[in-house]
Amino acid sequence: MQDREKSQYEALVEKINYHMDRYYNQDEPEITDFEYDQLMLQLKEMEKVHPDWISLDSPTQKIGGTTKREAGVEVAHNVPMLSIQDVFTKEDVVNWVNEVKALHPDARFSVEKKIDGLSMSLRYQDGRLILAETRGNGLVGEDVTANALVIPDVQKTIDVPGYVELRGEVYMSHEDFDRFNEMQENAGKKTAANPRNLAAGTLRQLDSSVVKERGLMMFVFNVQDANGNGVDLMKSHVKGLDYLKEKGIAIVPHKLCENAEKILAEIDAIGESRGELPYDIDGAVIKIDNIEYRNDFPAGSKYSAGHIAYKYPPEEKEVVIDEIEVNVGRTGKMTFRAIFKEPVRLCGTSVQKATLHNADFIQKLGVSEGCKAICRKQGEIIPAIVRVTQKAPKEYVAPTVCPVCGQHLYKDEDTCDIYCYNPSCPAQLKRTISYFAGKDAMDIKNFGEKYVEGLVELGYIKDVSDIYRLHEYRDELVEQGIMGKEKNTDKILAAIEASKENDAYKLLTGLAIRNVGKVSAKEIMKHYESLWQLADANLEELKNLPDVGEITAKAIKDFYQDENNRRILKDLEALGVNVHAQKAEGASDKLAGLTIVVTGTLPTLGRKEVEELISNNGGKCTGSVSKKTSLLVAGEAAGSKLTKAQELGIKIITEEELLQMIGGEQ
Repeated sequence: MQDREKSQYEALVEKINYHMDRYYNQDEPEITDFEYDQLMLQLKEMEKVHPDWISLDSPTQKIGGTTKREAGVEVAHNVPMLSIQDVFTKEDVVNWVNEVKALHPDARFSVEKKIDGLSMSLRYQDGRLILAETRGNGLVGEDVTANALVIPDVQKTIDVPGYVELRGEVYMSHEDFDRFNEMQENAGKKTAANPRNLAAGTLRQLDSSVVKERGLMMFVFNVQDANGNGVDLMKSHVKGLDYLKEKGIAIVPHKLCENAEKILAEIDAIGESRGELPYDIDGAVIKIDNIEYRNDFPAGSKYSAGHIAYKYPPEEKEVVIDEIEVNVGRTGKMTFRAIFKEPVRLCGTSVQKATLHNADFIQKLGVSEGCKAICRKQGEIIPAIVRVTQKAPKEYVAPTVCPVCGQHLYKDEDTCDIYCYNPSCPAQLKRTISYFAGKDAMDIKNFGEKYVEGLVELGYIKDVSDIYRLHEYRDELVEQGIMGKEKNTDKILAAIEASKENDAYKLLTGLAIRNVGKVSAKEIMKHYESLWQLADANLEELKNLPDVGEITAKAIKDFYQDENNRRILKDLEALGVNVHAQKAEGASDKLAGLTIVVTGTLPTLGRKEVEELISNNGGKCTGSVSKKTSLLVAGEAAGSKLTKAQELGIKIITEEELLQMIGGEQ
C-alpha cells in the first residue's frame, strides 16, 4: 500500500516540476493557476503525512524558475528573491494574523494587490541604477538592466542616497497585451496566451527595442535592502513604500490594516475591483508592516518570512447558451464557442461568449443550445464552460460539412478535433497564405498580412502556388498599389523569386500539414531527397521517423492522397520552387537515433553551433534530461542537468568526445 502511495507521490512531484518549468522557464503554462494550486495542495497534504519523503527537489522546497544564460548574464542576488506562501481560505488568513498578534500585539499589516507578472530587483547606488535582475531560481537571476531601462516605471536615477535595493513586479497592461495580439493576428503569427506570459517573455528578450515597443510596466512592492540613506527604509514597510512614492517611484497599491477584520475587508475590496483594473492580479498579499517582526514567522526555505498571499477562488456565473458557434481556423480545425442569451459580468468584464474546445468536449459536458451552464474565467482571463446545470431537450450534433466552403469534414480516430482539409477554403486561405510566406516557412520578406488580404480579396491568389504567378501581373499590381508603389512591389516580387531556392523543409513547413511545423519538417526531410519521395513513403515508415508518430504520419499521408494538394505541389515545382532537400556540408547520420542534451559552457562551440552540429548528423537535441536522453554533453558549470543525468545513469561525454563520434574516431 505504501509503495503505491510513494509511487503516486513521485508521479505528482514529477508532474508539478513539469508544470513549474512550463510556467517559470518557458512562459507557456498548460494549466491554470487554480489547477496548479490544487496540485500543490495535494502534494503538501501527502508530505504532511509522510515528511520523510520530502527531498530538496520537491516543489514545496524550491522556487520554480531557472536562469536562461542566452537571455542575459547570470547574477547572484544580494537578497534571495523568494516566493510567498499561498493560502486559500479566509480562515487561514485569520489564523495567521492571530498567530502574529499573539507574539506581537502591536503588529500592523500591509494588504496589497498581488500583480500577476514576474519579479525583478533594482539595485541603486547613490541614486543611480546599477543593476536590474530577474528572480531566476531565487538565488541566481539574470542581468536584464538594458531591458529594464526602457520600462517607463523604472527610474534611471532616484533621489535616494546610499545603497537601496528594490523588488517589484513587471507586468503588462490589458491594453498593451491586446495591442500585441492584434498585431500578431494581423501578421498571421502566434498570439500570446495571457499578459503574464508575454511580460515574462518580453523581459527576457535580447533586443531592448522589442521590450520598449511591446510595453512593460512595474510596481515596486518591497525594499530588499538599504543603507546610508539618511532614512530608515527597513523599519516600517508601508512608510518605506510611501517614502519611495514621494520620490516618484511607482509603488504597488497598498493599505495599512490593524486587525483581521480590516484585512478581510480590504481583501474583499480588492477582489471586487479586480475586473476593473487595467492589469491582472492573482491574489492579495498580506505583509507584516514592522520588518523586524517578520523573521519570527518563517515559512520555510522557499518562502519569504512574514508574508502570505490569499488566492481568490475562480469567479463563476450561470448562463443560458443561446447558440453554439462554429468557426474554421488556419489549419482547418473547427472551433466551437458558446454564445450566451444574455451577457454576464465575470471578474469585472462583460462576457457573452465562452470556448467549448471541441465536439467531444461539448458532448461529454452535455452542452447544447438552450441549456443552462456555469461559466468561469480560466486563469481569470479566458471564459470557459465548466459544467451544465440544466440540460436542453435536444442534444447538440456537430457539423459534418465545413460551414464556409461546404466540403466534408473529417475527424481523426485518435483525436477530438474535426477538420476541413480543403486548402482553398476561404476561411483558411488568407491565414494559409500568410503562414506559407511567414518567417518559419518560406520567409518571403515584407509580404505581410495586409498585402495577402488584398491579393486574396481581388482574386490574384487562390492557393499558395499563385504567389509565384504574381510577377505576371506586376504592372497591374503597381498601378493598383496593392503592394505599394513600384519600388516596394519589385522588392516583394524579388523576395518571392528568391524563396524558390529555399530548402525543401521550408516548403514542407509552408504546406501546413497538421502537426508538421518547422522543427519536425526539418527532421523529416533529413530522411528524404524530395517532397515527392516523402509522398511515396508508407505509413509504417513515417511512424518510425523521429518526432512523427501515428497521428502526424497519417496527416502526411492524408495530405498527399488529396488530389488538389498534389496538384498544388506540382504547380509549385513547375513554377521553379525547390522540392529537393539540401544536405548540409559534412552532414551524416552518425548520431541517428540519439537524443542529446547539452549543458554548461563548452570549450569551443556555442549553444546554437552544437545544436546544429547534432541535428546535421542525425541526432535530436533537447533541452531537458529524461529517461529518453541518450547522451549528455557536459561543459563547464554544468549544474542540475548533470546531476540528473548521473542519477538516471545517462552516459556523459565531453565536447571532444562528441566531435570524435561525428568524425568517426572512437
